[in-house]
Amino acid sequence: MEYTEFITHVQSLAQSNSREEAERATRATLETIKERISGDEAQDLASQLPQELGGCLRGREGQPDQDFNLQNFIVRVSEKEDIEPTTTAIHVRAVFAVLQNAVKPEEFAKLHHHFSQDYEEMFGKSPSSEIPA
Repeated sequence: MEYTEFITHVQSLAQSNSREEAERATRATLETIKERISGDEAQDLASQLPQELGGCLRGREGQPDQDFNLQNFIVRVSEKEDIEPTTTAIHVRAVFAVLQNAVKPEEFAKLHHHFSQDYEEMFGKSPSSEIPA
């Protein structure tokens, strides 16, 4: 998936007001994923994304997972986006949905494995029917 397509899908699913808002949401979410999963796993994920987004996941190679819950994840993304957490949660769900379609299924399954049960709402129903291939 190309960068423009990724951002367009995030903007649509999140019902964002602007492309810039969708870009901020995507970068903030990916940077927080980078903080949550091991650096090596983040590197693997980055390799399957457009270069403009892969950079958000690099820089923690060799570092272990950091264990924080979904609420803390949302707060961290919210601070990066500088918006309120309710809107952030919508953005995060949109990014996860697009991410699921942007990477190989086995890579998304590996990513899912790094998150605790309280994140399940982020890994909800398959968005493939919502996002054209």
